[in-house]
Amino acid sequence: LLIKMDHTIEIKQVLSDVLGLGERINSMTINTFLLGNIPELDSVAVVTVILALEKEFSISINDDEISAQTFQTLGTLANFVKKKVTEKDKQ
Repeated sequence: LLIKMDHTIEIKQVLSDVLGLGERINSMTINTFLLGNIPELDSVAVVTVILALEKEFSISINDDEISAQTFQTLGTLANFVKKKVTEKDKQ
């Protein structure tokens, strides 16, 4: 069983699908700033992205777990998702 610890590709796909980023997604790295850098990522879009991530990774995300820090970069978001998936797998 291959355990994939890096969810960056799936997260990029979710961001692309939700925000309609098209080709721009290809230039994104873990250091790419999200909030304040991607105009499409407003407060409403953040909620939609969270719902999409919950569905994609079968995780549950509470409002109090999310901060601007979580969505600072692609890397911080990927680390957050990784943590949630790891917690879920331990249950």
